[in-house]
Amino acid sequence: MHLIFSDDFRDYAELLFKEFGDRVKHWITLNEPFSYSSGGYVGGSFAPGRCSAWLNLNCTGGNSGTEPYLVSHNELLAHAAAVEVYKKKYQAEQKGVIGITLVSHWFVPFSDAKKDQDAALRALDFMLGWFLDPLINGDYPHSMRSLVKDRLPKFTKEQSKLLKGSFDFLGINYYTANYAAYAPQVTGDKASYTTDSKANLTTSRNGILIGAPAASSWLHVYPRGFRDLLLYIKSKYHNPLIYITENGIDEFSNATLSLKEALIDNQRIDYYDKHLRFLLRAIKDGVNVKGYFAWSLLDNFEWASGYTVRFGINYVDYENGNKRYPKHSARWFKNFLKK
Repeated sequence: MHLIFSDDFRDYAELLFKEFGDRVKHWITLNEPFSYSSGGYVGGSFAPGRCSAWLNLNCTGGNSGTEPYLVSHNELLAHAAAVEVYKKKYQAEQKGVIGITLVSHWFVPFSDAKKDQDAALRALDFMLGWFLDPLINGDYPHSMRSLVKDRLPKFTKEQSKLLKGSFDFLGINYYTANYAAYAPQVTGDKASYTTDSKANLTTSRNGILIGAPAASSWLHVYPRGFRDLLLYIKSKYHNPLIYITENGIDEFSNATLSLKEALIDNQRIDYYDKHLRFLLRAIKDGVNVKGYFAWSLLDNFEWASGYTVRFGINYVDYENGNKRYPKHSARWFKNFLKK
């Protein structure tokens, strides 16, 4: 299963290198492999909608304690196979670079207690380290190996070698943060990725939110986490070259608003202003960030939320030929970039 999928992906990637490599100079193999694994195979909220039957979530089948790990394993091997073919056959002539984009929240310990601080570090391992450790060290984080045990697939020596250092740059998507508190691991028939990290993730503490809520329930504004995450990557993973490939906030798509009202997005302006300030601080602290992309240029079809939320700095009128109108944040960015 592993080899067939990674072979197919490698062949697909090679076709793209062949056809477009004379013009495309920055390649990203996968965007947010974590989202496919967790959304598609832990809670079934994303395609293909798989999860354990005992969760009673109307999934199409699945096992939340094994499948997400298998899927991520295959994603990593597919990435490594595509990078290998690019570096061996195309990079020297085409003079491009290749990387992968990973998403991670920041995790704030629920209290000063050692058990909560450890839970926050495990939460980072189970979201970011799940993919970044194999790319840097050739294997999963120690915490995952010790907690997931035999349910976590193993890399052969060859695969480990292929994975290690298989990127020229790292894309990082940052949106939000969670509190992390110690929680016991569930084992046996009800083992799940959700409880394997022994970290209970929440968006509030003592009734107070970690940050202002956005439209998506998972997104609360926590700008400081942007710098904290980047400093963590610098220190733990040898300061890789980073492009911020996504950073942004959404509002609800509200049909009752006039166009003029729908273009007022002060929360987004505040979000970008604060996040860019923390990004600048991270760069001054030595983090090797060389580019930044806001998510997103346009309102779009957003995963399982469809058109119910809007991430764009430009408004798309879906009812009238998808006409585009700059929101206040687009004008803010225009002025910001002039400075």
